[in-house]
Amino acid sequence: MIKIFTFLILFVFLYAFQSCGINSSIMFKTPKNSTFKYDSIPMRPIEDYKISRDDKISFAISNNLGHRIIENQSGIGGINPSSVQGKEMEYIVKSDGTVDLPIIGNIKIAGLTIDEAEDTLAKMYSKEHQKPFIQLSITNQRVIVFPGQGGDAKVIPLINTNTTLMEAIAGAGGIPERGKANTVKLMRRVKGKREVYLFDLSTVEGLKYTDMIVQSNDYIYVEPNPRLAREALTQITPYITLLSTFGVLITIIERTK
Repeated sequence: MIKIFTFLILFVFLYAFQSCGINSSIMFKTPKNSTFKYDSIPMRPIEDYKISRDDKISFAISNNLGHRIIENQSGIGGINPSSVQGKEMEYIVKSDGTVDLPIIGNIKIAGLTIDEAEDTLAKMYSKEHQKPFIQLSITNQRVIVFPGQGGDAKVIPLINTNTTLMEAIAGAGGIPERGKANTVKLMRRVKGKREVYLFDLSTVEGLKYTDMIVQSNDYIYVEPNPRLAREALTQITPYITLLSTFGVLITIIERTK
């Protein structure tokens, strides 16, 4: 009976360590001794953001190259600027890359930068407006930040187009105790694929990266410190409890003989 119990102990422990998911929540792991190389880190986006499907846009239009805007802001037109600034409507870029706008209808806009989209709309609205001036913005730009603590990922809206890496991390609550400040990854879509940039914010030298401009749809991932002992104990505790119960039963059986 003792031999059987010993065999069961070994079997359970081997099964537990083979099948347990210690630190299985850690994402984007880099294999040790790998030849993977991170790309050089651009302090500003390599290319201007291009409008894509599911983006929400809003725009304002004014005649005569925006003269009325200047007149209203300066008070020359005799109108209080706050009284003419109505609520701008939002328009969603559909899956085919088009957006349905007033008067001009469906127009292809996906793949254009903001400047290119403004020029395109100005040409389209020139049939109805005299020298139209367009101001277009994307209202749902955001970055996703994983600060290094399970369950604390946050979507940070990019209200400011020049939002820095430090501002984005601060918006997510900063780097928690478990986060590794020396292993921060930024994942950005460039020409159809995600490029990965790695940097170290744990030293003063890392200050040069804090002013890096983030771009819409960037992923910022702070790698968490593994908790091997705690998670291993969590995984094997049920097995230890089972073995303890089994051991008690064996002891009772042996005593009754």
